Amino acid sequence: MTKLTPIILLTISNIFMTFAWYGHLRHKQSALWLVVLVSWGIAFFEYCFQVPANRIGSYYYSAAQLKTIQEIITLAVFSVFSVLYLKEQFRWNYLVGFLFIILAAFFIFKKW
Repeated sequence: MTKLTPIILLTISNIFMTFAWYGHLRHKQSALWLVVLVSWGIAFFEYCFQVPANRIGSYYYSAAQLKTIQEIITLAVFSVFSVLYLKEQFRWNYLVGFLFIILAAFFIFKKW
């Protein structure tokens, strides 16, 4: 295992998470109870990658660093998902906000 392993696992986890949390927005005609059950099913696979990612990652990163990595991956995955799957426009102010989050990551990972 390398320092890259938890990042790969977190990326896979976030793909499942994004579909579990937001995939149903294209199916608003479906019953809410049904999309909740389907989302839970998808979330199971998210946890199958997320829990090992954090366990393995804890050997290389602090908890704060792992959370920061996860948030940046979430934003990247969600940005692609919202444009390609939900057909939403990516706006300039989203990019600015994401850049501030990446700046926050700099401060978390910087050795002071």
